[in-house]
Amino acid sequence: MAKLTKYEKETIVLFNEGEDTASIYTYNAGLRKRLANFSKKYPDLCRLEKSCEQGGVSYVLEKSRLSIRLQPPMSEERRQKASEYAKQNRFNAKSDND
Repeated sequence: MAKLTKYEKETIVLFNEGEDTASIYTYNAGLRKRLANFSKKYPDLCRLEKSCEQGGVSYVLEKSRLSIRLQPPMSEERRQKASEYAKQNRFNAKSDND
């Protein structure tokens, strides 16, 4: 099989008002890991439904466990404080070899 492009690696969240479950289909590595950990910890609330050869997974979970959070943009003041905090606590994305 051909390798998928980043554009083709979708995340799809499906649910309707008539059912208590939601379906999440994703290729996103971070979300796959979070779903795997959640399903291991709470198997009665979340389960792996299908895994694809190319890396995609499909989970079914209780809709009440799903949350969509919208975050407003950071103000310049907040961004500056976060930058200062990161510098003081050595949160540096670059290594000494860069």
